[in-house]
Amino acid sequence: MTPLRSDDWYAGSSRNAYIHRAWMRRGAPSSAFEGRPQIAIANTASDLTPCNVHLTEVARSVRDGVHEAGGVPLELPVVSLGETQVRPTAMLWRNMAAMATEEMLRANPIDGVVLLGGCDKTIPSLLMAAASVDLPALVVPGGPMLTGTFRGKPLGCGTDVWRLSEEVRAGTISAEDFSRSESATVRSKGHCNTMGTASTMGLLAEALGMVIPGTAGTPAPDSRLLEAAHGAGRLAVELVREERRPSQVLTRASFHNAIVALAAIGGSTNAVVHLLALAGRLGVDLRLDDVDTIGSRVPLLVDLQPAGRFLMDDLFRAGGLLAVLREVQDLLDPSALTVTGRPLVEHLDGAQVWDREVIRAREAPLLDEGGIAVLRGNLAPDGCVIKPAAASPHLLHHRGRAVVFDSIEDFHARVDDPELDVDADSVMVLRGCGPKGYPGMPEVANMPLPTKLLEQGVRDVVRVCDGRMSGTAYGTVVLHVAPEAAAGGPLALVRDGDWIELDVPGRRLTLDVPEAQLAAREPSARAAAAYAAPTRGWERLYVDHVRQADTGADLDFLVGASGHRVTRESH
Repeated sequence: MTPLRSDDWYAGSSRNAYIHRAWMRRGAPSSAFEGRPQIAIANTASDLTPCNVHLTEVARSVRDGVHEAGGVPLELPVVSLGETQVRPTAMLWRNMAAMATEEMLRANPIDGVVLLGGCDKTIPSLLMAAASVDLPALVVPGGPMLTGTFRGKPLGCGTDVWRLSEEVRAGTISAEDFSRSESATVRSKGHCNTMGTASTMGLLAEALGMVIPGTAGTPAPDSRLLEAAHGAGRLAVELVREERRPSQVLTRASFHNAIVALAAIGGSTNAVVHLLALAGRLGVDLRLDDVDTIGSRVPLLVDLQPAGRFLMDDLFRAGGLLAVLREVQDLLDPSALTVTGRPLVEHLDGAQVWDREVIRAREAPLLDEGGIAVLRGNLAPDGCVIKPAAASPHLLHHRGRAVVFDSIEDFHARVDDPELDVDADSVMVLRGCGPKGYPGMPEVANMPLPTKLLEQGVRDVVRVCDGRMSGTAYGTVVLHVAPEAAAGGPLALVRDGDWIELDVPGRRLTLDVPEAQLAAREPSARAAAAYAAPTRGWERLYVDHVRQADTGADLDFLVGASGHRVTRESH
């Protein structure tokens, strides 16, 4: 084995080596600093990230595995982003969390790292950090919560919140009943139990090859998650000794497989932004159109909310991700490796489907085409996305008049105004919610419908936004419009009454306004007045340097920054 990176801190008899060893010893034997891989456990556990609280317990199992394999485990708390807690949106800090973790891994005597994440932005930020440092690394996803029930029926975390809140506004259930369901929604430790962003990113981390195959999707309270965490600790030591790095696993082939998996599981649209950002860190040539080219014709096989009926613990008992991927094995790139050193496809041989209601057969899919569609047109020159599996089929080709909101505050102020000129054929447009405009690209694109439409029995209309929506949400929602309004995109020029045509089969989003007339328009002054204008701190850095959604909304100076570098010695 080649010398360890940590030897630069601990080996030798110099004063600096003495200081490094002495301050870390604290009862440890001398052998702890003599050729034993130093394994960081990057832990996003936090009481303010409720979906990740249990990762402290998971870390203990990782620690045991590292010890057993002859390594030295070192728990490293890292920035934790609670999707339901932080304001204005957790996405504002994904890049900061990635940058902070990257810098701590660079700065410390670390040879390898086990990444513990769960809630939406934690796994993407950890993967981005690991890719940029390129130290031996693997992920242990924290896993979904168990299914709660209310009045005898299962509750999908997130999805049923959106559904029930609309029913309250429509007057079909009482506010009291809505409140009673609250304590049943979150039954156990773990992240959302729908196919939201947290579930999606845990599964895609495995499809990318960065998780021990068969681990992702294990429910958080399941003892098998602790068993997998122990195995991850052991494997981390092996990764260091064999010098197996993320750059060897996270290749174009692995991104291809992740996109196939995203379609087959009916995953979150947010995964598109995270995959593009991760690829950018590695210098992998992945583009927005690849999401459509590779994934759009993949059948949707997993019958989970929000696109279907079941929940994450159902997927786990039905066979999990490996069983799903075996159904579409012919669509996978067989050259993609995993952290085990073996190709992903080699781990599919023993996978079986135990419930064909949850995981459909290839010849009997939930939908023939489950992938995320990428649309272009004069309203989205650089692209936008829609999840057809979560949309209303009758709206996938639709033409309607625009009802425009200049900010999320404007939307909240006017959406329930009885005088709002909106009907079931309208196209609701919300701007100022992109990476720069908000800032941080919040999950507000799945706008609640006007009360007067709900009272008429309407449950979906076409919505268009430069922001994102929760992976647990549903509806005919066009997202991630690029360029965003705040970056000079055409969305800033739309006016009430303009005709907008959505053509998902044709992959088009068109503003039916003559080009000359559009060129003569000035961007909305009301929208511009609401755009973010931070003067200091992270928000200022973010707004000045964030890229657009079609490239992953990373900071421009972090793209392509992959590479292992030892920090200068202190003197």
